[in-house]
Amino acid sequence: MKKLQLTIYLNEADRIGDVPLHEDVLRRLMRFDIAGATLTHGVMGYGEHGKVHRKRLFGVSDDRPIVITAIDDESRIRPILMELKAVVVQGLFTLHEVEVV
Repeated sequence: MKKLQLTIYLNEADRIGDVPLHEDVLRRLMRFDIAGATLTHGVMGYGEHGKVHRKRLFGVSDDRPIVITAIDDESRIRPILMELKAVVVQGLFTLHEVEVV
Protein backbone atom coordinates (compact mmCIF):
# COMPACT_ATOMS: atom_id res chain seq x y z
CA MET A 1 0.00 0.00 0.00
CA LYS A 2 1.51 3.36 -1.10
CA LYS A 3 1.67 6.21 1.43
CA LEU A 4 3.50 9.52 1.73
CA GLN A 5 6.23 10.03 4.33
CA LEU A 6 6.80 13.55 5.62
CA THR A 7 10.12 14.08 7.38
CA ILE A 8 10.87 17.33 9.20
CA TYR A 9 14.36 18.17 10.47
CA LEU A 10 14.51 20.60 13.42
CA ASN A 11 16.79 21.60 16.26
CA GLU A 12 16.03 20.91 19.91
CA ALA A 13 16.21 24.62 20.83
CA ASP A 14 13.65 25.72 18.20
CA ARG A 15 10.58 27.21 19.89
CA ILE A 16 7.23 28.72 19.04
CA GLY A 17 6.51 31.07 21.91
CA ASP A 18 7.19 29.15 25.12
CA VAL A 19 6.60 25.72 23.55
CA PRO A 20 9.29 23.55 21.95
CA LEU A 21 8.65 23.59 18.21
CA HIS A 22 8.83 19.79 17.91
CA GLU A 23 5.98 19.43 20.43
CA ASP A 24 3.89 22.00 18.57
CA VAL A 25 4.46 20.24 15.23
CA LEU A 26 3.56 16.84 16.67
CA ARG A 27 0.34 18.22 18.15
CA ARG A 28 -0.58 19.81 14.81
CA LEU A 29 -0.08 16.44 13.09
CA MET A 30 -2.40 14.86 15.68
CA ARG A 31 -4.99 17.61 15.18
CA PHE A 32 -4.99 16.87 11.43
CA ASP A 33 -5.56 13.17 12.26
CA ILE A 34 -2.35 12.04 10.57
CA ALA A 35 -2.17 8.25 10.98
CA GLY A 36 1.14 8.25 12.85
CA ALA A 37 4.23 10.27 13.65
CA THR A 38 7.49 9.63 15.47
CA LEU A 39 9.83 12.20 17.00
CA THR A 40 13.47 11.12 17.16
CA HIS A 41 16.29 12.91 18.99
CA GLY A 42 19.50 12.86 17.01
CA VAL A 43 22.89 12.24 18.55
CA MET A 44 24.74 14.59 16.25
CA GLY A 45 24.16 16.48 13.02
CA TYR A 46 24.65 19.62 10.97
CA GLY A 47 22.82 21.55 8.29
CA GLU A 48 23.64 24.03 5.56
CA HIS A 49 24.92 26.52 8.17
CA GLY A 50 27.78 24.11 9.01
CA LYS A 51 27.29 24.19 12.81
CA VAL A 52 27.56 20.75 14.43
CA HIS A 53 24.80 19.95 16.94
CA ARG A 54 25.56 17.25 19.51
CA LYS A 55 25.23 16.00 23.04
CA ARG A 56 28.00 17.36 25.26
CA LEU A 57 29.71 16.39 28.51
CA PHE A 58 27.31 15.20 31.26
CA GLY A 59 24.47 14.89 28.73
CA VAL A 60 24.10 18.64 28.26
CA SER A 61 22.95 19.45 24.75
CA ASP A 62 24.05 22.29 22.53
CA ASP A 63 20.90 22.07 20.42
CA ARG A 64 20.70 18.45 19.23
CA PRO A 65 18.92 17.61 15.98
CA ILE A 66 15.33 16.34 16.02
CA VAL A 67 13.57 14.47 13.23
CA ILE A 68 9.79 14.11 12.99
CA THR A 69 8.51 11.42 10.63
CA ALA A 70 4.84 11.14 9.72
CA ILE A 71 3.24 8.66 7.32
CA ASP A 72 -0.26 8.78 5.86
CA ASP A 73 -2.12 9.11 2.57
CA GLU A 74 -0.97 11.96 0.36
CA SER A 75 -4.46 13.48 0.61
CA ARG A 76 -3.96 13.81 4.39
CA ILE A 77 -0.29 14.94 4.42
CA ARG A 78 -0.40 17.67 1.75
CA PRO A 79 -3.11 19.84 3.39
CA ILE A 80 -1.04 20.37 6.54
CA LEU A 81 2.20 21.34 4.75
CA MET A 82 1.42 25.07 4.42
CA GLU A 83 0.52 25.34 8.11
CA LEU A 84 3.69 23.52 9.15
CA LYS A 85 5.89 25.60 6.84
CA ALA A 86 4.45 28.74 8.46
CA VAL A 87 5.69 27.69 11.93
CA VAL A 88 8.90 25.86 10.97
CA VAL A 89 10.94 28.86 9.81
CA GLN A 90 14.33 27.11 9.84
CA GLY A 91 13.99 23.45 9.12
CA LEU A 92 14.03 20.99 6.28
CA PHE A 93 10.98 19.15 4.93
CA THR A 94 11.18 16.08 2.72
CA LEU A 95 8.40 14.01 1.15
CA HIS A 96 8.85 10.44 -0.03
CA GLU A 97 6.47 7.88 -1.40
CA VAL A 98 6.75 4.75 0.76
CA GLU A 99 5.23 1.30 0.66
CA VAL A 100 3.60 0.18 3.89
CA VAL A 101 3.70 -3.60 4.29
